[in-house]
Amino acid sequence: MTIFQLEGIRKSFKTGEVQEEILKGVNLTLQEGEITALVGASGSGKSTLLTIAAGLQPTTEGKIAFNGQVVTDMSAEQIRVLRAKQFGFVFQFAHLVPFLTVEEQLGLMLEVAETKLKKREQQQEIARVLELVGMNHRKSAYPASLSGGEKQRVAIARAIIHQPKILFADEPTASLDSKRSAEVMCLIQELTKKLNITTLMVTHDEEMLMYTDNIVKMSDGVIIEEVH
Repeated sequence: MTIFQLEGIRKSFKTGEVQEEILKGVNLTLQEGEITALVGASGSGKSTLLTIAAGLQPTTEGKIAFNGQVVTDMSAEQIRVLRAKQFGFVFQFAHLVPFLTVEEQLGLMLEVAETKLKKREQQQEIARVLELVGMNHRKSAYPASLSGGEKQRVAIARAIIHQPKILFADEPTASLDSKRSAEVMCLIQELTKKLNITTLMVTHDEEMLMYTDNIVKMSDGVIIEEVH
């Protein structure tokens, strides 16, 4: 089932008197429960497309629709609420809060998403998700004591704790060695299928493409090939 659509997406930036077009009318459709990878050389527009899709920056032109809602017609506050409740984010670095334990990181996300769970329900949900990512045994640990792979597992747990519909992943394995990268991608693949999440991921690592359902190749602000 189609859950996310981008139609005619254009993005321009003005530098002095020069208008530079980064995205040139991109169309992309995402299906529920699938991983779509955006690939291409630096400057191809893939990261810009991801951030626009995620509501982190506005589009110059075009339409974004999520689950029947037209995101490009929403106010800034409506988009903020949508991001907090329906979107999850994983980046190249985990960006964990250094003075919070693993379980506190997830508790903070539940508050941001305004899930309104009672304290006991929060604890149960945190334990369930940490079990999913294999980190329940480290729930009381602080980020400084975690390995790079463990930090990314916690970041993934934090990204899905509020049960989002879409997971946006920007180079989620770029800071890891090949073994840890494979483990993290296996986890993202497993969670995408098990939780029926839709994942849109930017990656430079061709080895990670074997874990995806769709590959979208970009160059100079346009999609040049789609592989399903």
